[in-house]
Amino acid sequence: MSTAFRKTGARPASDVSAGVGLAGLAALAFWIVLCRNWAPIAEGLSLPGPQAPLSGPYASVATLFFTGAAMTLWSLCVDKVHLRPSTGIDWTARRAFAETLDTSITKIVSLWATWALIGGFYWVCRWYWDGQYLFAMQVIGSAAIPLVVLSIPYVLWIDRVLVNPRDSAWHFGAMLIGREAWDVVEVRRHWRAWAIKGFFGAFMISILPGGFARIVEADFSAVLNQPVELASLLIEGLFLVDVQIGTVGYLFTFRPLDAHIRSGNPLLAGWVAALICYPPFVWGTMGRADVLGYEVNTGGWAHWAAAYDGLLWAWAALLVLLTAAYAWATFAFGLRFSNLTYRGVLTNGPYRFTRHPAYLSKNLFWWASAVPFLVTNGSVTDAVRNTVMLSVVSGIYYWRARTEEAHLLAEDSKYREYHAWMSENASITRALRAVAASCCPAGRKCNPQSEESDGRRGRGGFAQKDLSA
Repeated sequence: MSTAFRKTGARPASDVSAGVGLAGLAALAFWIVLCRNWAPIAEGLSLPGPQAPLSGPYASVATLFFTGAAMTLWSLCVDKVHLRPSTGIDWTARRAFAETLDTSITKIVSLWATWALIGGFYWVCRWYWDGQYLFAMQVIGSAAIPLVVLSIPYVLWIDRVLVNPRDSAWHFGAMLIGREAWDVVEVRRHWRAWAIKGFFGAFMISILPGGFARIVEADFSAVLNQPVELASLLIEGLFLVDVQIGTVGYLFTFRPLDAHIRSGNPLLAGWVAALICYPPFVWGTMGRADVLGYEVNTGGWAHWAAAYDGLLWAWAALLVLLTAAYAWATFAFGLRFSNLTYRGVLTNGPYRFTRHPAYLSKNLFWWASAVPFLVTNGSVTDAVRNTVMLSVVSGIYYWRARTEEAHLLAEDSKYREYHAWMSENASITRALRAVAASCCPAGRKCNPQSEESDGRRGRGGFAQKDLSA
């Protein structure tokens, strides 16, 4: 079938429409404008409370639900995702309550036990009780009781219309209760999904307040004629888009939205490659100058372009554009962003040009902003070390991309079609393939993007997303 795609030039349809991400982006922009102008609004309406911009940490959390609600409404009312077979729901075959009650009780036990074990993990690990993670623990702690209570009516309701209510959550509950046969493969599937939500969800919540407060309180007019400051502020705003939409993706994993986690990456290499990029693991690698630090004695882009106004503005624009591409690669997912997961196939937006726009733009940003090969002390050693270390970091992201592709190639024939179409039609992917081919020794087939070799690796040959990046 992939051959047919190459002949016709037809790109596989995306499981995520462009509209859902744009709806979230519009809602986020509206909410930020509202929070920035809350003082005159509150004064004009004579509202009680402080008449000041809403820049506090809980305002950043409220943003998630405002943005998530907009994307949910678009998904249900416009895209009508709840009617897709991929939800695993048949709305026309509602079972009797008594028929699914036992199954639902087993799943509720499963969910409560899962949350208790994730809570125990948070409690044991010290980094969750220091610095930025303290806020995440406050939010999760406040949400715990409402989640426990609301899980009861939700599970009782959804099980009546699920085609297969005995899903991976049920199998974990059955294992705990010990009354019926359960499948260890399904239990692992359940825990991969919840480990992803628990680990990355806490991290995403922890980084919400800082960027949100800076954008809500920022004075854009004061930096309009200052390229470095203006670029920094715009980049901060674009990272806010990435964090806010991305966090919604970890929270809104509901089947009626067709946003559920269909599978977590089963490859050990995929987990290692992803986790090394996040706290606490990143603190011992990329976060340490004596390990993978690539900014030792570097002046950065602003230092080297400071004497040339035109270059300074052009360089600032380049960094903003790269960050915009990175943010686009996130909000294009709408409700389905998350690391290490398969939640459908995304083929539109920046994913028309490259399979990994976020990784590509992020790494280009690091090279352009740090300029690691230029050092202020004139040391060739430092220049070489910085360049090598950033090359290693970029290599880690290439490794991440390959493990994510291996996961998705094994999961879905549609992704295999998309993968093949991109290899022949996507401008950036084609260019990278050409560069890779030109670097191969004459007569040797070493193109890493070969559809055939990727297909084999995707089915298990890749030793031990994912739509997230």
